[in-house]
Amino acid sequence: MTAAGRPRGGLSIGAVLSQLRPDFPDVTISKIRFLESEGLVRPARTPSGYRQFTPADVERLRYVLSAQRDRYLPLKVIREQLDAADQGVRAADAAPGQGHRITRDDLLARAGIESADLADLEQHGLVSAGPGGFYDHESVQIATTVRAMARHGLQARHLRPFRAAADREVALVEQAAAAAHRARADEVVRELTALSVTLHALLVEVGLRDVAGKRVSSR
Repeated sequence: MTAAGRPRGGLSIGAVLSQLRPDFPDVTISKIRFLESEGLVRPARTPSGYRQFTPADVERLRYVLSAQRDRYLPLKVIREQLDAADQGVRAADAAPGQGHRITRDDLLARAGIESADLADLEQHGLVSAGPGGFYDHESVQIATTVRAMARHGLQARHLRPFRAAADREVALVEQAAAAAHRARADEVVRELTALSVTLHALLVEVGLRDVAGKRVSSR
């Protein structure tokens, strides 16, 4: 400990910011503090109250920031993923872009579904195993989401229009990316992906609002 009470070991929040900034230019100390307040990272504290981040904490923050930026995941979903990792799923299995080697049993346990439910998801094209019979983390998210929708009476067979709509959106993005200059293709895909998600959410929100309005007016 220094005379000022700062930790000798571990990383300060400023040092963590310096490590993250090259990959996440928009990250701020306030953002890191917010993620801590949401329980997504838990740095140790010195007796004087200074944060001490470990390299594992930094990688955890990278995962959170990547999941928000690249996969548009809400913090609730990210927290569930991290909790699953804390309970024994290796970080490499859950981290984006690192192979996603999730076994069938892992998927069932993490999504809270039975084998018959997974078979139903696969039958209707909502989830599929990759090479070696492993699943990716998106499969866990899809299975968890469908399980939640089932509580409202929507089963996998009802959700095939979502799969069809997603396939059409992917085809449109691929078409636009193919027309772009090769150097900008990845940028076009990222931008159109974000815009597609936003547009889809807005159209569904407007449609459901209209449905709710009709139900109220019919009473």
